[in-house]
Amino acid sequence: MTETKIRQDSGDETHFGFTSVRLGDKQALVDDVFHKVAKRYDVMNDLMSFGLHRAWKDALVSSLRPWKNKPFSLLDVAGGTGDVAFRVMEAAGPRGRATVCDINGDMLRVGRDRTPKALTDQIEFVQGNAEVLPFEDNSFDAYTIAFGIRNVPRIDLALAEAHRVLKRGGRFLCLEFSAVDVPGLDKIYDLFSFKVIPPMGKMVTGDVEPYQYLVESIRKFPLPARFSGMIRDAGFGEVRARPMSGGIVQLHSGWKV
Repeated sequence: MTETKIRQDSGDETHFGFTSVRLGDKQALVDDVFHKVAKRYDVMNDLMSFGLHRAWKDALVSSLRPWKNKPFSLLDVAGGTGDVAFRVMEAAGPRGRATVCDINGDMLRVGRDRTPKALTDQIEFVQGNAEVLPFEDNSFDAYTIAFGIRNVPRIDLALAEAHRVLKRGGRFLCLEFSAVDVPGLDKIYDLFSFKVIPPMGKMVTGDVEPYQYLVESIRKFPLPARFSGMIRDAGFGEVRARPMSGGIVQLHSGWKV
């Protein structure tokens, strides 16, 4: 998609959490959220998920099964702190290469600073927009995005870009929060999300608003069946959605066929 097309659509409305905003304004609002939380992002992930985000990301790597000790190229989008890229490169071995692409420079700085010394030659950090990726067609063996796609203003453009930059036979994997499908757990999850997470965010980061947005954005994200349809519409085949932890999280996957 061209930048001209994106500008033409910028007057349309979308959601920022539960608030309606101009489509062209959403990215700046999301950027502000992550500027505020970058330094404490991984700490809050541990607190909000009781450490389960580590198991969810490990499940992503297990599903990806990066080629061990063979050339393997990963694009991890919206992964500024490097959490997923580190895991994949450790599994891939010394011939793996990862590009972490994030629109937020503060998140990328955190990732660069915390990169394990053993992986510094295997990982690069690039600032870029998921809707208009700064990479050539057919460049990567795998594309991952963990808990980031719901923050993209135009999800359809991001999925189209994922398809474009993957090599034929490349794998798309997306971790994202979803709707709880266990009776009783849904009420507990809502209570924790709206009554505990925002005050916890204020205590840890000094600001309540980013975490109010984050819990609201989960409720606005498409349900698994609809999102799977969006992935198919982008051109992917063998699309699957795997629920984890009672549906709190879904691991979405597809192949560029």
